[in-house]
Formats: sequence, C-alpha cells, structure tokens
Amino acid sequence: MNATSTPHEPAAGAAPDADRRIPVTLLTGFLGAGKTTLLNHLLRQPQMDGSAVLINEFGAVGVDHHLVEKVDESLVVLDSGCICCSVQGDLVRALKGLFMRALRRELKGLHRVLIETTGLADPAPVIHTLMAEPFLSERYRLDGVVTAVDVTHALDQLANHNEAVRQVAMADRLLLTKCDLADAAQREAVAARLALLNPGARQVEVRGGAVAPDEVFGCGLYDPTGKVPDVAAWLGEEAVRAARRPLAAGTWSRSSPRAGGASAHEPAAALPAGDRNGSGAALAGAGLPASPDLPASAAPQRERPRHDAGVTSFVLRFDEPLSWYEFSDGLALLLQVYGARILRIKGLLNVAGDPLPRVLQCVQHSVYPPTSLPAWPDTPPYDDRRSRLVFIVRDLAQGEVVSILGSFTGQVPHSAA
Repeated sequence: MNATSTPHEPAAGAAPDADRRIPVTLLTGFLGAGKTTLLNHLLRQPQMDGSAVLINEFGAVGVDHHLVEKVDESLVVLDSGCICCSVQGDLVRALKGLFMRALRRELKGLHRVLIETTGLADPAPVIHTLMAEPFLSERYRLDGVVTAVDVTHALDQLANHNEAVRQVAMADRLLLTKCDLADAAQREAVAARLALLNPGARQVEVRGGAVAPDEVFGCGLYDPTGKVPDVAAWLGEEAVRAARRPLAAGTWSRSSPRAGGASAHEPAAALPAGDRNGSGAALAGAGLPASPDLPASAAPQRERPRHDAGVTSFVLRFDEPLSWYEFSDGLALLLQVYGARILRIKGLLNVAGDPLPRVLQCVQHSVYPPTSLPAWPDTPPYDDRRSRLVFIVRDLAQGEVVSILGSFTGQVPHSAA
C-alpha cells in the first residue's frame, strides 16, 4: 500500500496471493514495564509511517496518551477500562472505525496497527477477538504479541501477579527493558525465569527504551502451538466466554466500577440463563467444548474474575500548586511504608514555580526520574492545570495515601477525575 492507499489494496510488487490483511501487533507488559517509552521510540522510526496506535488507558483519568510524542488522527485512546474486560466494546469498535476511515481515505493509508494494553491486561481475550471476530479476522491479522518485561521488578511481579505470567507466556518476543538499570546477575536471573515460562520466545535486551522496529514487528501469524500448553487452554477459555456472551446479553449486565477505590476491573460476564443444568449444551451446540466448571445450579453463576479482586484504582487531585520538596518527602514515606502494595503511580503535577506539567511515574518502591511535557494538555481534565495522580494498588486503602500525602503537602487531595 502506498501513502494514499486504502485497506486491501496490494502493495506494489506484492505477490497476488499475499496476505493483504492489516498486521496488528499487541504490545503488552506489566505495570511500569516501559511500554510508552518503547512506543515513543518506535514512533520516531520511518517504518511506523502509515501506522495507527491504540492506547488502552487505565483508571478514570488517562495519562499515557499525553506522554506519546506523536499524537494525530491515527492515535486512538481506549479509556473504558482494562482492554481484556471490554474487548467486545472499545477494541472492536476502534478497529472497525479505523478500517472504515481508511476506506473513506480519511487516513493516509493504514499499513499497520499497534495496540498498547494496560499493565493489568490479560492478552488472551484480545488475541482471541482478533483471530475469531468475523469482521476483524477478515481484515486484520495478528502479527505478534510483544511483551515488555521490567528486569528490575520482573521476578517479584511474576511471583505475585498472574497477569504478568500470562503476558510472558503468550508472547512471541520478550523485550527485557531497563537493562541499563540492572546488573548482569539480575538480568541473567530474569532471562532464566522467562525461558522457563516461554522457551520459544526470543529475548531482546533493551536499554533506554530504544528498540529496532524489526525486533517488534514481523513475528508472523500468531501460533499458540509453539508455546507452553497453558496458552492453548487460555485461548480455549476465551472461546467459551465468547460463546456465553451473546447468550447472557439482555439478561445479565456487567458493572464497570472505576475510580474512588472501586474494583480495578469489571467482572466477567454471567453464565447463560438457559444452561443451568451444567451440561454445557448451549456451548456444545455452537461447536465448542462444554465448560468443566459450569455449575449444576438452578441460578446462573458468574465466571471466575479475570483479575485479583484486591487490585484497585483511584485518582487523587490537588487543587493548588505543590511544593516539589514537600511532595517528594511525602511520596518517599508513602513508598517506604507501602511500596510493596503500590503497583503503579502515574500522573501530571503542577509544581509551584514551574510553568510546565511534571510527569510522575512510580513502580512499587521506585520513583523514575521526573520529566516535563512541553505544555499542559488543552483537553479535559488536565486543561485546568491541577495535579492528578492515578494509583493502581493492591490491598491499600485510599485513605492511607491521602493521609500521608496530605500531611506533607499541606492540602488534602480530593478523590476526583
């Protein structure tokens, strides 16, 4: 496809029987793995011309898309929660919309799509949807799952978070980020652990977020058979979930709790009311295996939640500019006391005496060097130039965070978008 081509037009010199579907790369990785840093580096490369980027924001206030340097009509923000819980909504609509915009020549060609997921996303439902949803599978092909792994926190994350394990096990490529911040022994220990989880995935060490596009793209059609057996089982579970969804629709609804200490992910869909005897007849009729955990109950039961129920997200807003030193002292105490429970902090700060928004990013006990954006965003909610921080925590009450930061900054942060 050339710069003004529409989808499905073959590229010059392409073989007549070449797969003309648009390649999609799934960029995943646990919280704080450096996905946005990798994305910024990739967007500077000429190989990304004609590419669309979908960023899945987590929490009531989106931050990541403000940190992406190249923002235009080809960037789409999916902000209705974790992509693996809303995959039948935002993702499908976004990919359909991109294709139709390219067909109407509203985009300058659509050669590739890169999807950056949230750090808590399970890749399985996204992979299944790309491969099985009729509209998408005819027009897009999954070109690979690329997982960023923070070598400075990987061993702890893999030991405590099932999402991190799935992200590694389902990958075609493993990008070992922050290698410049780890010694050789730490890198070797992480590499050995990753090799056990996914022996077939190529490991690429990354320093400073710089990675060649060839290390990310061109993985080939996604094939679960070369991975650990659990991967095929997880995709099979997604086929069962997908079969249940239309049967349950109209009878049982999903809730989508968000900020203010609510659950960080929406619950999975309910079981179909018509399959109450545990036989799985509705699934067998659709050509799918009966689910072994379908309960023999007179009332419909909910599927197992996708995520740890103890993980929550909330947003804190400071109405007045902050003293950097006072805030830093409060943050240091917060991380010292509760760092093991803090999965991620990300946001923009209005620092007294600084006209530019300061970017704050933390993972567990680590605070990454602060940077500044060239200007305040001109879109809500940051257009009011108030400090906002998104917290993703496990088993940590919002009140504890408010108490510590408020005592050092001299102002009580509000729970708000």
